[in-house]
Amino acid sequence: MKIIKTIQTRKTNKVFHQEIENLEFNKDKDLLDNIVRVDTSKKFQTIQGFGGAFTEASAIALNYLDKDMQEKIIDAYFGKDGLNYNLGRVHINSCDFAKGNYTYIKDGDDKLTTFDLSHDKKEIFPFVIKASTKAQDKLLLLASPWSPPAFMKTNKNMNYGGKLLKEYYKTWADYFVKYIKEAKKLGIDISMVTVQNEPQATQTWDSCIYEPEDEKEFVKNYLGPAFIKNNLPVDIYIWDHNRGDVLVDRAIRILDDKKASKYIKGLAFHWYCSEDFESLSKFHNMYPNKSLLFTEGCVEYGVYGDESKYRFENGEKYAHHMINDFNNYSEGFIDWNLLLDEQGGVNHVGNYCEAPIMINRKTKEVIYNSSYYYIGHFSKYVKRGARRVLTTTLSKSKTIEAVSFINPNGETIIIILNTGWIDKVSLVVDGNIVNITLPNQSITTYIIN
Repeated sequence: MKIIKTIQTRKTNKVFHQEIENLEFNKDKDLLDNIVRVDTSKKFQTIQGFGGAFTEASAIALNYLDKDMQEKIIDAYFGKDGLNYNLGRVHINSCDFAKGNYTYIKDGDDKLTTFDLSHDKKEIFPFVIKASTKAQDKLLLLASPWSPPAFMKTNKNMNYGGKLLKEYYKTWADYFVKYIKEAKKLGIDISMVTVQNEPQATQTWDSCIYEPEDEKEFVKNYLGPAFIKNNLPVDIYIWDHNRGDVLVDRAIRILDDKKASKYIKGLAFHWYCSEDFESLSKFHNMYPNKSLLFTEGCVEYGVYGDESKYRFENGEKYAHHMINDFNNYSEGFIDWNLLLDEQGGVNHVGNYCEAPIMINRKTKEVIYNSSYYYIGHFSKYVKRGARRVLTTTLSKSKTIEAVSFINPNGETIIIILNTGWIDKVSLVVDGNIVNITLPNQSITTYIIN
């Protein structure tokens, strides 16, 4: 057994994706105090892929640049030498990362006769189409609504929560169908939807509240049947909100209804407000035939500029969540905005955030944040169809975390994060041992065949 490639990012000297000297395993080496043990005979979930969100803000940021720079950024995410993204998320109607509230129909059109995707056709869809031509695998797209049109809601406003009026359940399901069919005519093929982005959050931006019973009824009696009637092979995910006990409670209240469950592929989740990774395993153990998919996370507003490029704590946040989510049965990772401007927008309520790549509108500088490189330690090497394998970590300092996969071609991929000081670790793979050194605040990917 031999390590054929070792790739490392480390805070010391600000090194990104550097190939370092490879090492060979030996069955007879002594074990150190810190151990990462991999057992490739014990296989778990299959990985769908990695990606980010094609928000209106991201499309606007891309268009600040000339065509050559646009191509470089799309390659940086989707190209074979980039992050190798193969998943994406789009918003149905507006979200907070848009210039303002918008829908695809005229106000009050409950027959959907004015349905028109011209708004998204201007900037969002061209971005998606360019990305799909660069992706090495088929680009699988998830579509999520932040709010129905105002007239369909109890508060008559796309913002500030409110609920979908029951008399519009069928109309709103037909709206999903219209969106999917019309998008396909424009070259946008939707593979998955979530019922509602963050259905328990009343926000100052586009939002809508669904209690578990509301989401269950909408899927069971309207959205699921509408997809079947229109022969749309589109997977439905519920929840699309944070981890925690509420995630498990939500699942029980919806998936224990067999008529609703038959339409549901799985549960989508975000990382805000909770690091209860074990709730994902609880869900999996209760519903082993349902999928778990991470659909949103970001580092919220910070100070940008030169310091931001090397804020390694932000990259570590990504790796920490990705390692623990995958170790608890997540099948994929979809980041939030692919691109943002130097302010952390566009955002129509000032809810600014950081993105892995950011654009300075005045100087046209392209900023690659540490999160870009940390995500790449997973997405560049773990292929669609990979299986997670058992990884056990013993870290006396509690700063070492790891996850491992076997790719369809048989390669073993091991990713080890060290958020603390320099440490020595015994990496044990199927009984073979190699002792490695992990630098301060580093992430390392090992490829073994």
